[in-house]
Amino acid sequence: MTEVMAAADRSAYLRIMKLIDELKSEHERIDRVAGSLRTWVNRLLQGDAPVAEGRKFTRFFEVYVGNRHHRLEEEVLFPAVWNQLSLAADSAPVNVLVETHHELAALLDCMKFLLRKDSLTRNELGELETLAIRYSRTLWSHIDAENSVLFPELELRLAHAGVHELASAIITRDEEDAGILGDALVHTYPPAEDANLVRGEGCAMCPAYMDSCRGIEREWWNEWEWEELEERVTS
Repeated sequence: MTEVMAAADRSAYLRIMKLIDELKSEHERIDRVAGSLRTWVNRLLQGDAPVAEGRKFTRFFEVYVGNRHHRLEEEVLFPAVWNQLSLAADSAPVNVLVETHHELAALLDCMKFLLRKDSLTRNELGELETLAIRYSRTLWSHIDAENSVLFPELELRLAHAGVHELASAIITRDEEDAGILGDALVHTYPPAEDANLVRGEGCAMCPAYMDSCRGIEREWWNEWEWEELEERVTS
């Protein structure tokens, strides 16, 4: 009976969970761990951190970011875009964001060979630094694009369509443990900031803007939405 009640409680929680709010919260954790990775690599270059910590970062980015966060976006959130909002599945900016997921996975695959080693040569340390910088910058820009452009636009459009909540997926034990591991890494290696990366809100800050994506307004807005531009800006 207790197991049945627990299952019912989980089911109710699943129905009321707001997916976009959850994804935003996960972004905060992922953002911090990306900065922690940069701190660890900097200390590693100075001989002030153990190489073995790389396995922990690998697990966080593989399990929590790839297997959970990006999967939720691709299997739950993005399908809602074309199912609930009648937008093309291969339209920008969604296809651009999915491509970034693939780029991040490929970068992580390149780093894994180094992150799982027991010792690193000077050349390997330099290669790891280059990959960590590229990975973190790509991830941060991706987070900014979703937080400041995609999520607000989707929330507004879903509300207009009468969709106020999207079901998520209950976090697995492995995913939860990976998230906790990320928090521990942040505690040990306080996140570093990248002085050479400009972060901010809006399409113009996205590396894909006017390249593979013309911006949310040009890609998605219709005539009446352009007419409500002033209302959107002031709301």
